[in-house]
Amino acid sequence: MLVLILFFVAHWYLSLFSQSFFHHRYAAHEQFTMSKGWEKFFFVFSFFTMGSSYMSPYAYGILHRQHHKYTDVEGDPHSPYIQANFWQMMISTYNKFNEVRDGVDDYNPNFKTNLPKWSWFDNFASSWITKLGWGGVYVIIYLIFAPHWAWYLLLPVHFIMGPIHGAIVNWFAHTFGYRNYDCDNHSRNLMPFDIFMMGEGYHNNHHAKAASPKFAHKWYEIDPVYPVMRLMNKLNIIKLKPVLVKAD
Repeated sequence: MLVLILFFVAHWYLSLFSQSFFHHRYAAHEQFTMSKGWEKFFFVFSFFTMGSSYMSPYAYGILHRQHHKYTDVEGDPHSPYIQANFWQMMISTYNKFNEVRDGVDDYNPNFKTNLPKWSWFDNFASSWITKLGWGGVYVIIYLIFAPHWAWYLLLPVHFIMGPIHGAIVNWFAHTFGYRNYDCDNHSRNLMPFDIFMMGEGYHNNHHAKAASPKFAHKWYEIDPVYPVMRLMNKLNIIKLKPVLVKAD
């Protein structure tokens, strides 16, 4: 039982870190730079941490930039004020994501600038054969370690871990929580101590200052990804933009 708990927690937070650090703060918002070698490393790191729910950073960046351009109004690819319910939003986002990844789109060219792109790797990592392979790995782990059939109810979460993380923020953080800033949208901070979403739950903060790599703005708010980024900056793995570091 302990093995499964540790496995689930590790998958949850490592997948979330990849999405927050590489897809969100790097690809979509260009809050820091890195060499092409490190960029490919984090492509692979994202693949192993996200597993069957791996997402193309290129497609993610385009849709997220569109989300900021049209937040909670017509044109937003995922919003509780556009889609009728949580599941409809997930399905709609999934379809739009695939259209972008496959090049079947007419998106604003400005949304496509300076995005990390590794086409053959994205195609491999996003293929159904690869996804089924990851799914098989998860099933085998649960077959070996699950003490009761009820544990298998966690498997669907493993299968679509990345989209679940995105949907929690894009649905609930536009519906529930508190606001530090009076933005022209419905973004909210889910909770003062964001222990489940690694700072991504401070969505109102992020929409108010989208260029900032630090999502926690109040003294009691904690963004655990940002100190890791500061360490990476000191180790020359990434380079935070000087104006953003100065403003911190």
